[in-house]
Amino acid sequence: MTNTSSKYMIRLLSCASLSVVAIGSASAQQAATPVASAPLDDEILVTGYRASLAGALNDKREAIGIVDVVRAEDIADFPDNNLAESIQRIPGVTITRDQGEGRNITVRGLGPTFTRVRINGIEGLSTTGGADASGGANRSRSFDFNVFASELFNSITVRKSASADIEEGSLGATVDLMTARPFDYKDDFTVAGSAQIGINDLSNSVDPKFAGLISKKFADGKIGILLSAAYSKRGIAEEGLSTVRWERGTDNGPATPRPTGAFAPGSALPNGAQQGYAFFAPRIPRYDSYRYETERLGLTGSVQFQPTDATLLSFDALYATFKSKRAEQYLEAISFSRGAGGKQDTVILPGAVVDANNSLVSGSFNNVDVRVESRYDELETEFQQYTGSLHQEFGDRVRLDLLGGYSKSAFSNPIQTTIALDVANVQGYSYDFTTRSPTLNYGNLNVADATRYALGEIRLRPQYVDNDFKVARAQLEFDATDTFKLRVGGDWKKYGYSSQEYRRTSETDVAGLLAPGQLPGLTNIYSFSPNTALGGSPASFVVPNIDAFASVVGIYSNTGRFALTGITNASARGNFTTVSERSLGGFGQVVYDGEIAGLRVRGDAGVRYVDTKQVSTGYQNTPVAPGFQLIEVERSYGSWLPSANLSVDVAEDVVLRAAVARVMARPNIGTVNPGGSFSISGGNRTLSLGNPYVDPTRATDYNLGAEWYFGKGAALTLGLSTRTSRASSPPPPSKCRSISSACRIRCSPAPACCRPTCSPSPSRRTARAARSRASRSVCRRRSASCPAAGRTSASSSTTPSSIPKSSIRSPTPSARRSSSSRSSTCRSTAPTARFTTRTMSSRCAARCRIAAAI
Repeated sequence: MTNTSSKYMIRLLSCASLSVVAIGSASAQQAATPVASAPLDDEILVTGYRASLAGALNDKREAIGIVDVVRAEDIADFPDNNLAESIQRIPGVTITRDQGEGRNITVRGLGPTFTRVRINGIEGLSTTGGADASGGANRSRSFDFNVFASELFNSITVRKSASADIEEGSLGATVDLMTARPFDYKDDFTVAGSAQIGINDLSNSVDPKFAGLISKKFADGKIGILLSAAYSKRGIAEEGLSTVRWERGTDNGPATPRPTGAFAPGSALPNGAQQGYAFFAPRIPRYDSYRYETERLGLTGSVQFQPTDATLLSFDALYATFKSKRAEQYLEAISFSRGAGGKQDTVILPGAVVDANNSLVSGSFNNVDVRVESRYDELETEFQQYTGSLHQEFGDRVRLDLLGGYSKSAFSNPIQTTIALDVANVQGYSYDFTTRSPTLNYGNLNVADATRYALGEIRLRPQYVDNDFKVARAQLEFDATDTFKLRVGGDWKKYGYSSQEYRRTSETDVAGLLAPGQLPGLTNIYSFSPNTALGGSPASFVVPNIDAFASVVGIYSNTGRFALTGITNASARGNFTTVSERSLGGFGQVVYDGEIAGLRVRGDAGVRYVDTKQVSTGYQNTPVAPGFQLIEVERSYGSWLPSANLSVDVAEDVVLRAAVARVMARPNIGTVNPGGSFSISGGNRTLSLGNPYVDPTRATDYNLGAEWYFGKGAALTLGLSTRTSRASSPPPPSKCRSISSACRIRCSPAPACCRPTCSPSPSRRTARAARSRASRSVCRRRSASCPAAGRTSASSSTTPSSIPKSSIRSPTPSARRSSSSRSSTCRSTAPTARFTTRTMSSRCAARCRIAAAI
């Protein structure tokens, strides 16, 4: 790839804003502990953002581990679009953006999948969808923070060092988010609100943003009730240019350029050069346009009851929705990576330039296929969480904390529609990536002339992703002495994940849909914003009118050529998967806070053990069985995770810190999908599947820190961190058992492709090896006749083509069946015949083959 960026984007965010903040006279929303306690006639009482900053620095200073805290005692102290943009204020945290807003966070160089997020004490996971260039639908463990308004939370803690009393699952950091509670506020009655209006003249949108909070204490302060809400709506426009990777003409996938060209770097190719295939060219050079409409709503509620000073009960609820509509328009050249395939080869005209990286950065071309695409998405994420906690003190030395909760994120993309129009063999097309403002020109094609185009593709790809957590935790703390504390505890967690996608059987099946001359009436003219200054870009071009196609052709009818299929569709089947994890953990920890050699020393040391049981399902086609099979794989693994943290106040305003811990992050969701496909026909023999036996990522994390608190609300901090990780060895070659739908086996831990010639009986040595593995893996391959992981209650769930249009747009809760219910149904319908580890029934032996794994 050249040193020229493959993505050029101009974001249209010019706006004017009006802001109003109102705070009830009963309270200025101070923290429970004032910043200062001197007589009022001698002080200036600081509230709002400065008080929040001072409180956050004090939390950081008093922590034993390496943490950073952001607090907002006043609602709207975070002047950000969403929660991700508030967290990026913390050192070591960077964010990725989508739709003009922050979406995911990276902590100290480790990506979003290595960061755990807890809300009000329990783990949660919210996922959304984005443009393909921004990652598309989130089917990973990364947390999408753009679901939440920052006004819903009054504290954010990023724990960069591990501790035995904090649950496992993170290599980068554990992020703790806390919503407001009534006992957080000093006064009996608190009310606050904010309102903003933004006007964006480039996206032609008016963007309102409102937030409010009300809190009241009753019964002499023993009962508190709090409610808060936040709402925002925003219009965003982006225009730019992208290349969708760089490839050689002979490649079927992306590649990295290397300096092996036959010509001197920076020179023009000679006339009639036939070596263009050896150079790297932009895969799909195109102009992009995105228009977004986002709507965000968040509600929180909290009830606290403190009958005595030793007892505190809290119940918290959080509800959030994030809705988005996205329209994408592309003007692109699609033929630079194609093989001949019966079509004319793209011709490189004299004067093309190759750079030092062997990349074709400038040139003119003949026989170029040009496409215009219009894509429309409707997306929604609904998140809900409920937690309950008890803090109980037994005398002055013993404390018990109990916590339980449930959270669920339901992402739906019921409409994802793309229509493409094509023009073949355009002459004189050119591009130039030699400057910071690349240009694309379309030769003899008038891109605004609808009569030049033909209908190429109609894609319909609705999809859904659900995540849920159930969590219970207990911790007992005992003050052994004035300086030593002992902590013991345990936790149970169950995580569920499910994913579905539907598609047309053939997205290129468009022949005969339109009468001759009908296409121009189903198009619009799209014009670039005059403020983008995209050099060489046409002022306007033809785009498909999706609404017109829906009306005339009936693309949302879910019948005939527009019927949607899921599990039976090879292109969509890979996204039909479920994962269930049950983890049970416990820990013991010693905490010290005292003086050594006249210096204040704080520290903790402990160990955590967690056992995880994982069950994943997917669909797989095999060479020895027709159609496809449901694959379910069970495995378990355990981890010992010791940790230690040390903080020393070497001076009144200087703190030195050190931490070391063994940490663990579970495998990404997409990795453990056992589904896939096999092909052993022809000259190409291919295998594509996930690995449900991949081990979690384990590492040893080292941290050093120095902090100088040189003034009120001010600090200079330095942090160093490193981690070492050793990759687990892959399992040894084992036997693969490909079975008919009538059989169930206990198998060795590596599903793999079976060749046609196999031994008729299993190896005892392999069976013993399977039994001896710590994971005790169980692999069940069931018949395709088992009920599929669909979203409807149709009698034939493996063929979801009967989904009505209304169901595609708005799936009902009853249609969102959980993975456990699908699994139990499949178990109840599965035959009872099975292999044992030593022998098999003669009926099954005749129908099953075994071969060495690839």
